Amino acid sequence: MIFSSFKFTNLTALLVFSIALTTSSFAQELAILKYKGGGDWYGNPTALPNLIKYCNENINTKITPKPQTVEVGSTDIFQFPMLHMTGHGNVFFSETDAENLRNYLISGGFLHIDDNYGMQPYVNKELKKVFPNKDLVELPTNHEIFNNVYKFPKGLPKIHEHNGKRPQAFGVFQENRLILLFTYESDLGDGWEDPEIHNDPPNVREKALKMGANIIKYVFDN
Repeated sequence: MIFSSFKFTNLTALLVFSIALTTSSFAQELAILKYKGGGDWYGNPTALPNLIKYCNENINTKITPKPQTVEVGSTDIFQFPMLHMTGHGNVFFSETDAENLRNYLISGGFLHIDDNYGMQPYVNKELKKVFPNKDLVELPTNHEIFNNVYKFPKGLPKIHEHNGKRPQAFGVFQENRLILLFTYESDLGDGWEDPEIHNDPPNVREKALKMGANIIKYVFDN
């Protein structure tokens, strides 16, 4: 069960935590993370619902079909085992946001940041507020997240060209547990979207969805 070590400072937060802890036993839900800074946190609106549908049909999850939206500084994030974050532009975390996100992650939560193009410099900067003493490290191809349901022997798949660089998966760890995944130069979310939006070939969309399913599987198993 997640979030056992988080220290709350007021009764309201404790009540929210208690409710989240109880309801998480009965439902699997995911949420989109809303952040400040002007970046389009709302990008790829069909992506996460399509991934949820794929997982429910192919890896026996029972995730609520419609993901919620939560603000990074809200205690509502503690209701969800996984948060998904995307966009193209600026990201800004206040000190309160950073502290809230840090407590969520070290208490058992998981954040997937999918660079929809242009997020990297902002993400790198803001994550230093969340974890001043931790660095993003590239995941090796033998990591569980590439091998648990579907096999990706070369690591993260390339879905969109962007700058033509190789796709990279970076992580932040807490006591050997991956708590944050940043997927860069891949754009999984575009591959999860409705097919007519980006006109990706079926085999490319399938790779994106399978990699997404591996992420979901990792979160629910760890």
